[in-house]
Amino acid sequence: MSMNLSGKQRDELNRAIADYLQSSGYHASFSAFMGEADLNENVGDLKSSGLLEKKWTSVLRLQKKVMDLESKLKETEKEIASGAPTRDKRKPEEWIPRAPERFELSGHRMPVNRVIFHPKYTYFASCSEDCTIKIWDFESGEFERTLKGHTAAVQDICFDKSGTLLASCSADLTIKIWDFVNSYECTKTLKGHDHNISSITFVPSGDYLLSSSRDRQVKMWEVSTGYCIHTFGGHTDWVRMVRVSHDGSQFATCGNDHTVRVWSIQGKAEKMTLHGHEHVVECVTWVPDAALPYISHQDLAKMNGGGSVAASAESNALLLSGSRDKTIRCWNVHTNQCLFVLTGHDNWVRGIVFHPHGKFIVSVSDDKSMKIWATEGRRCQKTISAHGKFVTSIDFHSKLPYVVTGSEDMCVKVWECR
Repeated sequence: MSMNLSGKQRDELNRAIADYLQSSGYHASFSAFMGEADLNENVGDLKSSGLLEKKWTSVLRLQKKVMDLESKLKETEKEIASGAPTRDKRKPEEWIPRAPERFELSGHRMPVNRVIFHPKYTYFASCSEDCTIKIWDFESGEFERTLKGHTAAVQDICFDKSGTLLASCSADLTIKIWDFVNSYECTKTLKGHDHNISSITFVPSGDYLLSSSRDRQVKMWEVSTGYCIHTFGGHTDWVRMVRVSHDGSQFATCGNDHTVRVWSIQGKAEKMTLHGHEHVVECVTWVPDAALPYISHQDLAKMNGGGSVAASAESNALLLSGSRDKTIRCWNVHTNQCLFVLTGHDNWVRGIVFHPHGKFIVSVSDDKSMKIWATEGRRCQKTISAHGKFVTSIDFHSKLPYVVTGSEDMCVKVWECR
């Protein structure tokens, strides 16, 4: 060993060993070593004090880091060798999120509840238990601004179709509408719910907002006046999420009563209750038209009671739901049937989103992972360790190859797809 150390290094190591022997109470070994190493008595100088233990633990830590990086490198080399994720070889409809993340952005002081892309700018927004909404640029990874006004956890946020308005809802029992073009100020505060407001969404026209709450109700609000124009009752427990179909004719809700419900906007009434989940249903998302070709023919025929496939593959007929029972279910809301179940997550499913081209479903969970499922084969194609803690939310950009996730670890991450 002495061949590799300079005289100064050897002297430092000897002093550190002597300090370790002395402080650990190995007095006989200490005396013998002092003699053999030709050291004087005052080894306990500050520089070598505790040095051996410090070096030992940092070496172990670095070893673990090296092993982690080596396995990441192997993964990447494998991907390069197979030529899989290089952009040139894959069509955009095949692009899926790839590890590692492009940016890990921190700034929130408490868990992140929701992340959403802006429909037009290269921005995305995140909201948190820390009462704030933060705006970020996903191409540069830059933090843009913080919107403050809520006095309790901000549970959900959404943009209208044009991206000029941002709506937020909070445990402070209010909904706020923000001007997202000029002032970034809160222009309206809507009040009416009696408990924590978990979810909010604009209807496609942008004239109305829907909100769902722990008070078991869903409310419809007129954006221009801020008035509540209708209250939908039916859930028997906390309503966790509300999402409107792409054509704006109906909306779906889910919640702690283990049900998914579908409502008519025009008729202001519940159309059906979907039973099947065995635990709280955390999230719902409507299946886009782009995904219909990938939902297999037998499913569509089954949907249509064995009728022609073409007639059954209707827009706004299919819905996905994710639950604490660790499964994702696909429903046909015309026939009240569950078409298929995706199983594979090891904990609560917290977010589901479709690839814009419909070929994949991406989900996030309290098992800290992001899973990419093939819509057609219904197999999990890839699992990415996304965050160090529960992953609470995910969004997929409608036109650009980016995905964002938010987590209880207080971070938001931007993932590139290729």
